[in-house]
Amino acid sequence: MPEDVITIGELAARSRLSLKALRLYDERGLLPPALVDPGSGVRRYGPAQVERARRIALLRAAGLPLARIAAVLDAGAARGERALLEYWREREAEHAARREAVGYAREVLAGGSAAVFEVAEREVPERLVLFVRRHVDAAALPGFLAEAGELLLGRLREVGACLSAPLFAVFHGLVGEDCAALVEVCAPTPDAVGPHGPFGVRVEPAHREAYTGLARRPAAAMAAVHDAVGAWVAARGYRRGGPNREVYHPRWATAGPDEHVMDVAVPLA
Repeated sequence: MPEDVITIGELAARSRLSLKALRLYDERGLLPPALVDPGSGVRRYGPAQVERARRIALLRAAGLPLARIAAVLDAGAARGERALLEYWREREAEHAARREAVGYAREVLAGGSAAVFEVAEREVPERLVLFVRRHVDAAALPGFLAEAGELLLGRLREVGACLSAPLFAVFHGLVGEDCAALVEVCAPTPDAVGPHGPFGVRVEPAHREAYTGLARRPAAAMAAVHDAVGAWVAARGYRRGGPNREVYHPRWATAGPDEHVMDVAVPLA
């Protein structure tokens, strides 16, 4: 056995990671040992694993989840650094969104109104919509919205149909960190499209809706926006005509941070 191979206990001492953490990283494929004794199952680690353990400890201290750590470490030096900076930009954006949500919550607790968001009304015509739906929580929502959008646009291309208005998502309940709800992503189309596989079809009746236009916002801030539009509707004595929705304008994926790319809307009865 090479002299520079050490036990898991020695690795724990050098890296300051616990034995439990090291075993977990092995199970996840993040830090497999250099050698495993076939008879006893004892793990042995070499210099490469010692250095990787050190880097894992640093990235965990920075708050990275294990899946992101694997991506950073396996990307190489330059790409790994960019991946780390991208993660930090995401966390800063989330922090800014939570600061915005706290500001709105303080306004509400102090007896204020939804005036921090400019709400207007508009007419929405009757339209046929192709949709996919799924129960999701806050963590799964972004991935589902992206996946659903690709599926819907792909289905429209497949059947030779076109999009007549922006994609939108209907929230049939509160989607949060602690709760999941049914979310329906819809593609309006003027063409005859039938249900197929995961795709449903329905006619959405004409209605009036209250809405506010937004730049892109992390999920933490969206709860405040949905609440504000709902409060605006209630304050004017309107009755709801359906669940809250988000409308995604065509430049959603490529727009800058301050460009209008989406609306939060509440249908009115």
